[in-house]
Amino acid sequence: MANSTRWPTVADFPDPVAADHVTYNPSFADLREFSAPLETTTEFGAPSYVSEYRSRSADRTVNNVDGSFDAEDLDVFEQGIDWVNDASNDVLCVDRVVGRHEEVAAVCRLFVPKEYGRIALAWAKLLEPAPEGAAPDFVTVQLPDAADEPRIRVLPDEGLTTVLGSDYTGEAKKSFLRLFMRRAKQAGGLGLHAGSKRVSLDDEDGEREVGQLFLGLSGTGKSTLTSHGLWLDDPEGAEMLQDDVCALLPSGTVAGSEGSGLYIKTLGLGADEQPELHSAATDESAVLENVAVDDDGTVHFDEPRHGRNARAVIRRDYLESSADDIDLQEVDQVFFITRNPLMPPIAKLSDAQAAVAFMLGESVETSAGDPSRIGESIRVVGTNPFIIGSEGEEGNRFRDLIADLDLDCFVINTGVVGTDDPVDVGVEETVAILEGVARDTIEWAADDSLGLTVPTEVPGIDIDRYVVADHVEDFADAHSALRTERQEYLAQFEALDDDIVDATY
Repeated sequence: MANSTRWPTVADFPDPVAADHVTYNPSFADLREFSAPLETTTEFGAPSYVSEYRSRSADRTVNNVDGSFDAEDLDVFEQGIDWVNDASNDVLCVDRVVGRHEEVAAVCRLFVPKEYGRIALAWAKLLEPAPEGAAPDFVTVQLPDAADEPRIRVLPDEGLTTVLGSDYTGEAKKSFLRLFMRRAKQAGGLGLHAGSKRVSLDDEDGEREVGQLFLGLSGTGKSTLTSHGLWLDDPEGAEMLQDDVCALLPSGTVAGSEGSGLYIKTLGLGADEQPELHSAATDESAVLENVAVDDDGTVHFDEPRHGRNARAVIRRDYLESSADDIDLQEVDQVFFITRNPLMPPIAKLSDAQAAVAFMLGESVETSAGDPSRIGESIRVVGTNPFIIGSEGEEGNRFRDLIADLDLDCFVINTGVVGTDDPVDVGVEETVAILEGVARDTIEWAADDSLGLTVPTEVPGIDIDRYVVADHVEDFADAHSALRTERQEYLAQFEALDDDIVDATY
């Protein structure tokens, strides 16, 4: 497309207050009523819906920073604009705010067909209402019936996203979080696909607070670790601030994004294993999506009837571990969640090694990404599939930020250690490790075979059971092959600084 072409902007949409064909900021009850024909009411009184698309269409999502747009891409936006402006259409418009911090907060406006009010209902319960009369910074149009297959296009500089052909709620959610993270980068920080929590301690070192960040792909335990209270007793405790997306700012503040709710995975959600999340998901305030629900309303969280990416929007108000605020004033520790069996339960990283962990983004594919590849080993830079711009520059920015802020960084394995006679890293072990890191009671030593700093003593668990080399046949060869393969992977990022590649473990 010629450079003289004017890209559409948020100004091309009508004022929803003045447009008679637009239903603007209806109540939750009204949004639910619009989608009544599609609802199955659960035994708890909550609405449950089944979508045609049940995961993000990442391979059909393109932005004009990282991709080349032509007339067909422009037509995607024009379809959205024309539909919203057409007075014969029943248009639904909802405004919300992503974030509270003045440096990155943005007003978000979502347009959807009225009959798809369920998308707006779930999305609106995640974010807080926008100030009355506020102009939008970001606009998304989602038209599920406008294409035979998904076509999702993003104009980051214009703050505009158009989603054609998908009825998945996650497309609306991520359309705004994607731009929120970019705004963080423009402010000198970095947007992170991460959960944040505040741990309050009162021990021999006195009263203090420890700020923690958890980076991980959806479905790898990020929500579980972020919301876990670490079994601390009053006056100690742990509070979740954010579950999904944060903005690490140069000041050391971690700005949250979603102020009202969480979009959690529900497959296997149990009252014993995750009592808080289960309680919130079984409240009438929740919105269920692709969860197995019988005609009589009986809910089966353990059944993948509609795929393995079953979800629920739950309200923060129903989580005891949820803080009132969403911004972490000062972060101290960063954890990268992995499921790589050649990694120990936890390792402490140098700044360059932390940037390596950021770039590797090692995990396993989950139903939130590509359901056809569930369980396969994957790499996603920053465990963040929503990066706009150079991924190598993101790695350099991350290294510089953690160095300037003097943060402690760790890689934590929530899967199994070893490939031969593997040993599980259970919840009790993980919680003991996280508490030990927060209290600074773990003893550390260099492990030359791994090239990492690993624990030699962790209060409450037998860490000697988790020596990687004891559970991998021909460990030296396996680790050497992994390190070589990792270096080759990192070498593809031309903008990534050499000192990060050289720090590969």
